[in-house]
Amino acid sequence: MNAYRRIEALLKEADVRIGGDRPYDIAVHDDRFFAHVLGHGSLGAGESYMEGWWDCPQLDEFCARTLRAQLDLKLRGRHLLLPYLKARLLNLQTPARSFQVGQCHYDIGNDLYRAMLDQRMIYSCGYWRNAANLDEAQEAKLDLCCRKLGLEPGMTLLDIGCGWGGTLRFAVQRYGVEGVGVTVSKEQAKLAEEMCHGLPVEIRLQDYRDLDQRFDRILSIGMFEHVGVKNYSTFMQTVKRCLAPDGRFLLHTIGRSTSATNNEQWIERYIFPNSMLPSAKQITTAAEGHFVLEDWHAFGQHYDRTLMAWYANFNEAWSELKAHYDERFYRMWTFYLLASAGSFRARSNQLWQVLFSSRGIEGSYEVPR
Repeated sequence: MNAYRRIEALLKEADVRIGGDRPYDIAVHDDRFFAHVLGHGSLGAGESYMEGWWDCPQLDEFCARTLRAQLDLKLRGRHLLLPYLKARLLNLQTPARSFQVGQCHYDIGNDLYRAMLDQRMIYSCGYWRNAANLDEAQEAKLDLCCRKLGLEPGMTLLDIGCGWGGTLRFAVQRYGVEGVGVTVSKEQAKLAEEMCHGLPVEIRLQDYRDLDQRFDRILSIGMFEHVGVKNYSTFMQTVKRCLAPDGRFLLHTIGRSTSATNNEQWIERYIFPNSMLPSAKQITTAAEGHFVLEDWHAFGQHYDRTLMAWYANFNEAWSELKAHYDERFYRMWTFYLLASAGSFRARSNQLWQVLFSSRGIEGSYEVPR
C-alpha cells in the first residue's frame, strides 16, 4: 500500500477525508505530505502544515478527531527512539538549560503576547465556569487560585514562573499580599517589572532551584510543564524548603493520562524546547513525603475554549503582527494553538490545579470552586 492509501485509511478511522467538503476534512497541496506524515507521525503533520503542504478549514476539530482515533499512536515509529533515549539518559532541564525555553518561546516578542492574551497577559488556562469572555475567564482563574490559597493581607506569596507579572499584580491589589516572582525569560521579567511598578513585588530572572527564602504561600501556574521528570523531586523539595510550616502550595499544570519521559515531538522542537507533560502519578510520587494533598481539580475542557480565544485574538491581530513575523511563523503558531485546542477537546491533554499544604489545613476547610 502506498503512502497515500495508508494515510487515507488511517484518516478514515477518524472520519476525515482527503479532499472532502466538511470543515474538518483536509486539502493536500503537495504529495510529499503523505510520506512525511507516514515517516514522522505528528512531527511530520506539523512540519508539513508549516510548509503549506496541506490545509484544513477547522484544524482544531481535525486534530481532536485524529487524537480521539489515536492516530498519533498508530503513526509512532522508530523516529521516536532517539528522543526517547535522549530523555531517558539525559537531564534536559538542568539549570544551564532551563533558560532555553525563555529565549526560544517567551522572548520572541511581547507584541505577540499582548495581542493574543487577555488584558493581564495571563498565559495559562482560564476558568470559564461563569465567564463570558477571556478577560473574565482569566480573572476568575486568578481569583480561584487566591481563594484556594487562602490569601490574607500581609502574607508573602511566591510565584514560580511568574510570566509577565499579571498574577502577582492581581494578588497584591486584590488580596493585599507581598510577592516575589521568578521567570527564565528576560522579556517577561522586563515587562513584569513595569506592570508591577510601585507595588510590593520583586521580579527575579532566576531558576527555581536557586530559591531559598520562606513564603506563606506559593503557587506555580503553567511552569511545571518545563521542569522535567528528572527534576520533579527537586522541584517539590525546593517548594518544601521555601514554604512556611502552615503554608499552602497551588500547582496549576497541563498533564497527561499516562507517565512518559519525553514530550510530543513537534511541540518540543518548534514551541517549547525541553518541555514534558507530567502524569498524576509523577506529580504525587514527587510530592509524597513533602506535602498533604488537599484537592485535585481537573478542568481541561476550559483550555479548549481558552486556546480558541487566543487563536481568535492572534488571527485578528495578524495584519499588524506580520510586519515582524513571517508566513511560516503564522502557520506554525496557528498549528500550535489549534492543535492544542484539539488535544484538550479530545481529552488527550488534561489541566489540573493541585492544592497541597505543609502539614494539613486545620478545621473545616472547603475548597473553592
